[in-house]
Amino acid sequence: MSWRSGSRGVVLTAYHPSGGGDGGGGDRPGGRRSGQYTMNHDHSKTPDGASFDRSGSQDSLDELSMDDYWKELENIHETRGNNQEERVALVVKEPDEGELEEEWLKEAGLSNLFGESSGDSLESVVFLSTLTRTQRAAVEKRVETVTQTMRKKNKHHQIPDVRDIFRLQNDSKGKVCDGNEPSTVRTSETKNEMQDGIKGPKFSLGTDEQKRPLEDMPSSDTDINLEISFSEQAANFKDSSVGKMCKGGGGDTLLPNFRVPKDKTGITKIGDLAPQDMKKVYSLALIELTALYDILGTEFKQQKAVKIKTKDCGLFGVPLSVLLEQDQKKVPGTKIPLIFQKLIAQIEEATLETEGLLRIPGVATRIKSLCQELEAKFYEGTFNWENVKQHDAASLLKLFIRELPQPLLTVEYLKAFQDVQKLPTKKQQLQALNLLVLLLPEANRDTLKVLLEFLQRVIDHREKNKMTLKNVAMVMAPNLFTFHGFSSKTIEQREFVMAAGTANVMRFMIQYQKLLWTIPKFIVNQVRKQNTESQKKEKKDKAMKKLLKKMAYDREKHEKQEKTPNDADVPQGVIRVQAPHLSKVSMAIQLTEELKAGDIVARFLSQKSGNVQTLKKEEVFLYEIGGNIGERCLDDDTYMKDLYQLNPNAEWVIKSKQS
Repeated sequence: MSWRSGSRGVVLTAYHPSGGGDGGGGDRPGGRRSGQYTMNHDHSKTPDGASFDRSGSQDSLDELSMDDYWKELENIHETRGNNQEERVALVVKEPDEGELEEEWLKEAGLSNLFGESSGDSLESVVFLSTLTRTQRAAVEKRVETVTQTMRKKNKHHQIPDVRDIFRLQNDSKGKVCDGNEPSTVRTSETKNEMQDGIKGPKFSLGTDEQKRPLEDMPSSDTDINLEISFSEQAANFKDSSVGKMCKGGGGDTLLPNFRVPKDKTGITKIGDLAPQDMKKVYSLALIELTALYDILGTEFKQQKAVKIKTKDCGLFGVPLSVLLEQDQKKVPGTKIPLIFQKLIAQIEEATLETEGLLRIPGVATRIKSLCQELEAKFYEGTFNWENVKQHDAASLLKLFIRELPQPLLTVEYLKAFQDVQKLPTKKQQLQALNLLVLLLPEANRDTLKVLLEFLQRVIDHREKNKMTLKNVAMVMAPNLFTFHGFSSKTIEQREFVMAAGTANVMRFMIQYQKLLWTIPKFIVNQVRKQNTESQKKEKKDKAMKKLLKKMAYDREKHEKQEKTPNDADVPQGVIRVQAPHLSKVSMAIQLTEELKAGDIVARFLSQKSGNVQTLKKEEVFLYEIGGNIGERCLDDDTYMKDLYQLNPNAEWVIKSKQS
């Protein structure tokens, strides 16, 4: 990969794979070349001799552990260096003043706060009303920048003051928030009043609803609090010593044993929510991540790649979207590129106990030949996989990742992933990674998940293959993070600094991958509140129309007709669960303090008739549908009485994730 700068942008280069593999010098599987990345220098300093503090992001990674990183980087540079003629330039546009913030507001779903549509900002009132104090500050900051830029450019659009927008939604509740009260003391409405005056469920958004300072809430340093906004936590603990990053020697055991405390209303994973709710999750995650970076003083800038011509067929150097479109014609519904799945399967087919797996490269000439042959024969089904050795398959897997026209972590967020290392504490780094994973496109996120799960399986055999978490992270980090390029004036120094930092980010992604695919409860609650407020607005609009048409009597009659006997027959404390695909299609369930979602599923599966016998417990789930959520797949440990209190208007359906 090469780098050069211009007056209007940064040019990155991606390479077509036809010129070689992942291997080192010539036909030698472990070949090294002298020069730029040899380990002759003193590792207490950067390559150009400048002193460098090892504490902080590097986590005191020692000289020996860094050797794997530099060897892998040598292999990559040597592979690409032999193929200078085959490169495709990827231009990352440097935005004009205000463009970055304008794009950010569009991504966050708040484009109607500026421009020609700014007069119709009421659409955003519901959304803005669910934001925490720190999230609001992040939005205000971006709107203010866009406003000032538009005024400089003499754009004569109606530009509302964002403070008026927030004041509007607060006035609707009968109060004005000026943002000056201390962030550690929050008191406001915790009752969501419904249209008919009935008290609704309580939502904790991690800000105004807190009845006591966060410092008073019991928690462990290793507990990841998903109920309170991460940026609110950072604002409250910014000056405290809680959660300071560990410094010292660099063993795998230094990573804290972070955990998510049990939640009675259930843990929500990526894939559990309906698409319409996931759109809301994306907007909230973007705002929350920005607020977190703002509070911690770290710059958050989304990069933007200029569209370039890419291959529209093949395997290597093809966009993920194109690959999946090809693959879904052969395997409908597949979410992971078939070549990616096959390469992992090929590596695991031998044994994961092979010493140096992923670290030792395949022979360069053979990788080049295999790559060309795969391009020609993979989809025809005529490729002979017996010719692919394990180290060759590992090299091809890494090559596939590197040769994507845009990084697996995306051009937009690659720098944000890299900058995670700059955050003060490990807990905050993990929180930022959690939000970044939520922001990835589905194809990138699904592929990354499969990769991380595979890497963990490799690490599980570390006693035999000698590939610890640190070793695997060192080898894989250059393949995921070196796409972006560095300042040419300080390339070695900055690459040295980035090496340990991105390797640590890689360690985090592998170690905490299960946590990273969790949707924080405070975001789910914000989605619930948005849905509730939208429903109230819709009900109000409908009621007004019916009132104007003098149809109150007909409406009441119609509502009585619509009420089903089942609804009328269900007493207090009982829910009716539907299971249209099972033999017992409906069942009234008495709620108790200990009743869990898994218990209800088991009760239905115990019916021994119909097609229920062909279904396994792990194939069917209880779903929460409607009310204040679109659709949510429940984990088996969800306490149903607690969830019912949170969403009393939901319907409950048992089905498989495929149906």
